[in-house]
Amino acid sequence: MKKKNSRTTNKISKKVIKSIVKKNPMCKTCKQVKVAKGTKISKSYKKTMKNKKGSSNTGDYKNVSPKDFAGKAGGASPYSYPINSLSRAKSALKLAHNAPDPEGIRRKVYDKYPQLKK
Repeated sequence: MKKKNSRTTNKISKKVIKSIVKKNPMCKTCKQVKVAKGTKISKSYKKTMKNKKGSSNTGDYKNVSPKDFAGKAGGASPYSYPINSLSRAKSALKLAHNAPDPEGIRRKVYDKYPQLKK
């Protein structure tokens, strides 16, 4: 009986993990990256989210709480369009036209910062 060397075992493990990532982007055993405060997702899922319309900045705001993003309301990635400060909320309003549903972004910003309504 042949003894398996560790290199073969590692290659098999990596292949298995890659197939798991394709099936489940929120895989717990895969390489995880931080996208928001207390939130980690797999690298491949982050890449998928970044390709979504209006979501190119997904994962750039690692110290912002997940509830302080307006992207999900606008049909973009849930970790895009941060609104944790007044200046970022103004920026989200200016960039809302890039989202699939700009009104969702505006609604979320105006709910949090009513003083921005004109």
